[in-house]
Amino acid sequence: MSIFKINTWKDLLIHLAIILGLGTLMILFFFFIYLPVSTNHGETITVPDVRGVTLDELDEFLETRNLRYEVTEDSGFSASMPPLAVLKQFPLPNSKVKEDRKIYVTLNAERAPLVRMPKLVSGSVKNAQLVLKTYDLKLGEIKYVPDLALNYVLEQRLDGREVLEGERIPKGSTIDLVVGDGLGKQSLESPNLTGLDSESAQFAIVGSGLKIGEIMYEKEGVAVVEVEEEDGTVTYKNQVVSPGSVFKQKPKPGSNMRLGQMVDLWIYQPDSLNTNPTILDEE
Repeated sequence: MSIFKINTWKDLLIHLAIILGLGTLMILFFFFIYLPVSTNHGETITVPDVRGVTLDELDEFLETRNLRYEVTEDSGFSASMPPLAVLKQFPLPNSKVKEDRKIYVTLNAERAPLVRMPKLVSGSVKNAQLVLKTYDLKLGEIKYVPDLALNYVLEQRLDGREVLEGERIPKGSTIDLVVGDGLGKQSLESPNLTGLDSESAQFAIVGSGLKIGEIMYEKEGVAVVEVEEEDGTVTYKNQVVSPGSVFKQKPKPGSNMRLGQMVDLWIYQPDSLNTNPTILDEE
């Protein structure tokens, strides 16, 4: 009797069992023998970190690891990386992939894009740091100069020159700041107040960052002034001042003083300027 001849239900069941068995064997063979062999099952490569690798080095870098790459149309910019260096990659570093897998990379732009210089002047150093970070700019040297405002930005500079608000500069540029030290000028020269009336002299003292000291009124007042002769010698001469004017001050004009130091004044006020009523006026 032929094994392929079906005479009874029993023969049919036997044939079905044989077919199912062969089909199962073929499926097992395909998935557990053929596919693993043809796809190198279990043999993976760890994706290296190519960020920072330049385009010139990328071919050799990936070829030795049995990988390929493709540059995406997108680009970005980072001042901390050289031009045409890899900024981003996919798959990410340490991912497991098959041999000859393609790595997609995004490159750093060759030229830095331009951004508009923000306004940092009249703000604090802390605010300037935040603004610079927002515009992808770097904070460079901070130079402190005498000024009463502490950490107050007075100038914003690029490459040694003052850069104006709104000026286009390369992204990633380093901006230097000129900042107030909060102390102002600690030493200054005493102003020359000789010949000024009392109100003008006091205004000049306060405007110089000094304080008004004692004010003395004298019936006789002659100012002693320095006169430089043609031969360079210095002589002292008496000079009459108008009534109500300063004829003497302490410290003397041109003396080295500290901020907030007091200046005393002597003002010429003769009796002839006395406007108080007299007995004759009352009569």
